[in-house]
Amino acid sequence: MTQTVESGRTQAGTRVDAWLTQFTEALNAGDADRAASLFADESYWRDLVSFTWNLVTVEGPAEVSELVSADAARQVAPVSFEVSGEPSEADGITEAWLKFETAIGRGTGHLRLNADDKAWTFLTTLDEIKGHEEPASPNADRPFGTEHGANPDRVTWAEQREAEAAELGYTRQPEVVVIGGGQGGIALGARLRQLGIETIIVERNEKPGDSWRKRYKSLALHDPVWYDHLPYLKFPDNWPVFSPKDKIGDWLEMYAKVMELNYWGSTTAQSATYDEASGQWNVVVDRAGETVTLKPRQLVFALGVSGKPNIPSVPGEDVFQGEIQHSSQHPGPDAYKGKKVVVIGSNNSAFDICGSLWEVGADVTMVQRSSTHIIRSETLMTYALGDLYSEEAVRNGVDTYTADMIFASLPYRIMHDFQKPAYDKAREVDADFYRRLEEAGFDLDFGDDDSGLFMKYLRRGSGYYIDVGAAELVADGKVKLAKGQITELTEKEVVLDDGTRLEADLVVWATGYRSMNGLAADIIGQDVADKVGKVWGLGSDTTKDPGPWEGEQRNMWKPTQQENLWFHGGNLHQSRFYSLYLALQLKARAVGIPTPVHRLQESHHTS
Repeated sequence: MTQTVESGRTQAGTRVDAWLTQFTEALNAGDADRAASLFADESYWRDLVSFTWNLVTVEGPAEVSELVSADAARQVAPVSFEVSGEPSEADGITEAWLKFETAIGRGTGHLRLNADDKAWTFLTTLDEIKGHEEPASPNADRPFGTEHGANPDRVTWAEQREAEAAELGYTRQPEVVVIGGGQGGIALGARLRQLGIETIIVERNEKPGDSWRKRYKSLALHDPVWYDHLPYLKFPDNWPVFSPKDKIGDWLEMYAKVMELNYWGSTTAQSATYDEASGQWNVVVDRAGETVTLKPRQLVFALGVSGKPNIPSVPGEDVFQGEIQHSSQHPGPDAYKGKKVVVIGSNNSAFDICGSLWEVGADVTMVQRSSTHIIRSETLMTYALGDLYSEEAVRNGVDTYTADMIFASLPYRIMHDFQKPAYDKAREVDADFYRRLEEAGFDLDFGDDDSGLFMKYLRRGSGYYIDVGAAELVADGKVKLAKGQITELTEKEVVLDDGTRLEADLVVWATGYRSMNGLAADIIGQDVADKVGKVWGLGSDTTKDPGPWEGEQRNMWKPTQQENLWFHGGNLHQSRFYSLYLALQLKARAVGIPTPVHRLQESHHTS
């Protein structure tokens, strides 16, 4: 336990103070060698915008030196740090929360010192840009909302909104166009609105939330409510732990209205070309039958975690007499009672669809093509998420913001070490569950390094199922299991590579989605998409996540090789958290702040 010294400061606090004093002096002097000497040989500085105008994790003293020497870091001096609360010490590691100011903005940090008083992990995040604070900031004024006094030319709040909706995109152009109006586009739109950046969100569905409403009826979030809040407006305290799709849809529609977003529903982006001379995009959209050309400076693709549905093409599709659907097109189980259904795939959507089909009395077969990681929902909540995102965590003072920051403080390079114990525990407590699945013939995995669900999600965005009951149907044989690759369809059968023939009235391709830049390519062109390269993944050199190591999510929330083109999305947690850092980068460019980018994302893979 940390002892208190005579000054009233704990020993942990004294060590943190000493480190911060030296680090601040080194930064302000531009002394890269001195700054680097304060980091351990194995160390990680993760910066979200504040010192790099990028999302970057540098590793080891040499890379710290490069960062401190870079134009972006020199631009923000002078810098000052202060400790928030009292640092803590456990197992030879001293931890402290920090607040800091630079010439450009204000931010939050987190520091872990090892036993030698060297930095092991260091997180710096930009919270706001000076002079451009959000209205909710203590450093800015809340909007007044009305005009006191008599004014014959009064324009009400509603009239201002009506005029904005009528003019934006027609008589004046937005600064930003966001293609995609799901949770990612809506969260980013809300951030940009609060920063005073005129934005149009383009969405092919009619209303916010329709992308959820149109999915199969049993769909619900597998993440708990504490993990899923949107910026500014958290879910009500009586909101279900796991949100049904239609409640999410209604919430997104309400949220877009309350946050006063310029949301163009029933609008399809047809093409987008960048004019380097003007620094503008020409985005041609079909808005409910009207062709409109938008000319924003910044273009953002907000496509969730995925792009185009991955629909394999196999011989015999033209002769198959039943229905063929991708999981994104599956309407639900009601029309298939008593029908023979073959679901190709063994991840989240496949299990959800198989479970709901079995419930209505369909004869269901799941075809597993490769191994799948399965974690029971209750086990995941208890051992992997409970300390950060749960009612108990909130009672212990860990609200969603605090949880987000704790999670962000763990560099991706070593995150698997923090994740693995939870999944080791899962294999222990759910040993009988896993045994029964394997005895049924199901191929299980826990990721290439046994680090489980979240690392699989970050690395490849696929290959897992959070079990809410359907895995039991497979283990019990109620949902039949076949394994192999599909070689052809006949008039009434699915044929596998081992010769197995599965009779089918319906085939569902639960085969996931392609990289986000595949869908973007249809709009910006394949050459621009290839210039940007693969979107998503860490470069971990594990299955479906080819190297080299990136250190951050590839091409997400940060500058890309195509000027003024951005990608945003992920699950609700990522849409909420990273929307701030993307919005701040866009705000800086909108107001003309120089943004020298440290370590612009390289392109290593085209898809």
